[in-house]
Amino acid sequence: MGANDFITLFFLVAAVLIFLQLRSVLGRRTGHEKPPADPFSPRDTARAPAADDGKVVTLPRREAVDDEQRWSEIDAVAKPGTPLNDGLRDLVKADPSFRPKEFLAGARMAYEMIVMAFADGDRKTLNGLLSKEVFEGFDAAIREREARGEVVKSTFVGIDKADITHASVKDHDEQITLRIVSQLISATYDKAGSLIDGDAETVAEVTDIWTFARDLRSRDPNWKLVATESEQ
Repeated sequence: MGANDFITLFFLVAAVLIFLQLRSVLGRRTGHEKPPADPFSPRDTARAPAADDGKVVTLPRREAVDDEQRWSEIDAVAKPGTPLNDGLRDLVKADPSFRPKEFLAGARMAYEMIVMAFADGDRKTLNGLLSKEVFEGFDAAIREREARGEVVKSTFVGIDKADITHASVKDHDEQITLRIVSQLISATYDKAGSLIDGDAETVAEVTDIWTFARDLRSRDPNWKLVATESEQ
């Protein structure tokens, strides 16, 4: 056997061993896996920021598409002739790179990150995802919770529905309001460890109305949460 044949055989054996090791690791279930990805969801989903980059979830930026495709994508999420459809069309005219389905994918990711960061008191993550005014409100609530010695333990189950309810361009800001229905498990404990709110075992349905905004003059493609309210 020549030297080249020996090297080829060596790498072939190494590749087989690596494949077997990866299969044994990737095939294990730990109990923390996320549900399988939806094969019909867009492939260019939003990217979560690195833990230390201090930025909100970034929506993918694509090359401009023709008007017919832009309007058809809007019509798919908002009935033609409605105020919402008109608002989305105005937004796309101001920001041709905006894609409603991609925005929704990014907003869903941002929602989970914000909900869990608030429960964990993770100010660093919140600071990159929220406007200054919203962050101050969240920070004040966390400080009050910490002063009382309370601890929140939450599990994010998932989002049942996320719909755009309003879209507009005002001055130099583009704004989008969402109605988000999610499933959460949340329990609050006092400093003695006693349950004072929520339930550690019951899944609760939560409906939030959140508004995201972005400055059209900025080269930063990130959106931030600028207003929140809970549906009564």
